[in-house]
Amino acid sequence: MSPEKLHVYMIRHGKPASTWGDADEDPGLDETGRAQARAAAEVLLALPEGLRPTQVVSSPLRRCRETAQPFADALGVPVIVDKRVGEIPTPKAVSAADRSAWLRNAFGGHWHEIEGDLDYDQWRRGVAAAVAGYPGTAVFSHYVAINGAVSTAMDDTRVMGFRPDHTSMTTFEIVDGALKIVERGREAATQVL
Repeated sequence: MSPEKLHVYMIRHGKPASTWGDADEDPGLDETGRAQARAAAEVLLALPEGLRPTQVVSSPLRRCRETAQPFADALGVPVIVDKRVGEIPTPKAVSAADRSAWLRNAFGGHWHEIEGDLDYDQWRRGVAAAVAGYPGTAVFSHYVAINGAVSTAMDDTRVMGFRPDHTSMTTFEIVDGALKIVERGREAATQVL
């Protein structure tokens, strides 16, 4: 594989039309989010030949697929949907109304401390492995999943290492099948919850 294909980009979705706890459990983008998606496509298209992604991968959720679509359209390729880069699974015992509190609690700790139905430390490693399997790709994902990939790449057990803003782009290099941070994306000034 050529060296220029050893980069992968994780882009957080654009601003959604609603947030957790609202009636729509899978919101698409609002007008600001659609503008952010178009701007993200322009940034990706402006990357130098050889560094520009040639594939597009997205979380199954609408806000990510809608953020990915302008770039996929510009490339003339389909959006590959991969649930491994999706939103962090909420434990069955946590209601939609209580999800924000559960996430706030998780953000303050370490991956292995998150209470729930699965091993969240393993989940974040699975996100990183999935992303590392897509060299030369733009991966459209979520706040927590991006933190999972970043924390794995940095060998940091904290759940929240940084606050990726909407359409923030984090660049990784793939070295021996694992992610290495090249540049973290733009950080959000506002809280995600």
